[in-house]
Amino acid sequence: MRRACLLDTSVLLHDPAALFRFAEQDIYLPLAVLHGLDAARHGNSEEARNALQAARFLDERLAGVDPASLDRGLPLGDGLGRLYFLDEAQTTRPPSAEARNTAVLAAARQLVHTHPDVRVTLVARDINLRIQARVLGLAAIDHQGEGPVDDPDLLPSGVVTLPPDTEPQAYCDSQQPAPPVNSFVVDATRSWRVVGERLGEHRLVPVADRSADGESVWGIHPRNRQQNLALELLMDPEVDIVTLLGPAGTGKTLLTLAAGLAQTLETQRYEEILMTRATVAIGEDIGYLPGTEEEKMTPWMGALMDNLEILAAPGGGSGSAGSSRWGQAASQDLLQSRIRVRSLNFMRGRTLLNRFMVLDEAQNLTPQQMRTLITRAGPGTKIVCLGNLGQIDTPLLTPSTSGLTYLIRRFADWPHGGHLTLTRGERSRLAAHASDVL
Repeated sequence: MRRACLLDTSVLLHDPAALFRFAEQDIYLPLAVLHGLDAARHGNSEEARNALQAARFLDERLAGVDPASLDRGLPLGDGLGRLYFLDEAQTTRPPSAEARNTAVLAAARQLVHTHPDVRVTLVARDINLRIQARVLGLAAIDHQGEGPVDDPDLLPSGVVTLPPDTEPQAYCDSQQPAPPVNSFVVDATRSWRVVGERLGEHRLVPVADRSADGESVWGIHPRNRQQNLALELLMDPEVDIVTLLGPAGTGKTLLTLAAGLAQTLETQRYEEILMTRATVAIGEDIGYLPGTEEEKMTPWMGALMDNLEILAAPGGGSGSAGSSRWGQAASQDLLQSRIRVRSLNFMRGRTLLNRFMVLDEAQNLTPQQMRTLITRAGPGTKIVCLGNLGQIDTPLLTPSTSGLTYLIRRFADWPHGGHLTLTRGERSRLAAHASDVL
């Protein structure tokens, strides 16, 4: 028998990509499910974000489709089934979740009755709905959503690995298109950066070794090759904008602060470090925060304070002032004196001169916000954007519509921009395992 799945609203609120999780089985959606998505899409919760994403998926499939052809189903993609909509003969919006559950059960019973050649399974996260379905003689199962989308799934990593026994320059010359400027080419032991002002004139230069045997950056040595490549971009004054993607624990913030401090306090290339981020809460809003602009932003800058403690600790940075607690406090005060925390809300109209600017949690910005921020850069300013597309905290954005994705794609071929995706975590074995399985 042909198999089909009828999805409940709870499935799409848990996993908006569930439409594409059932291989060649056809998918049926009652109109009550669409009413449920509409009711859940308001607010800043995870469910609201998933409801909006599920609605976007449906809108993409329905774009340009003749309504008369909906009875034949919509193709979901290669290797997938078709999508059908069921009208439960309800002309008004169901007034409650209970009424919507009743409508979903009615649609499932109707589908079983009208399609005896199809094995229909009701898929629901709602345990009570599954119980009711089984009491009525319907097959019902739970749905476990898959892991979040990772950065490498959406954007290039910025690194090309050479095939064995291949000469790097000849390999790059043979590629069409050529690797982007400021991307990296690596083999088992060596790394090169692609440089060049114009397409077709790219050449490779060796990457400086800043590991334990090489020169440190503010007392920090990279723990893996990816971090060494990131420092190559962060320390180059010819690279005006750097985007670093990666999950928690890959060292994005620590490396960026170390590079900023080294170029601000040691070489005086920049006057100060300017840090900002989008103030989007993960959970419920705790209300207004007292104080000045910088004091209001302090709770949002926990990552900054955590990494400053490392950089000010004995042996953690060249600005360390000894092993005593007083010495650590003095070092941290020195570092903080050259770092300014600013709100993104007040950036419009400013021109930033000779600043090392760090935009944290950049995945939460829209393309318009990103454009507003980047165009604030004046002469001598470098901008570093940090983020993880798997941790978008606003329901209005998806990994594909994030301003960070927009920025990386638009600057892909600019010779003064660089992009790198970090994947290897260095925080702890617990954090590394959590990034893999959660």
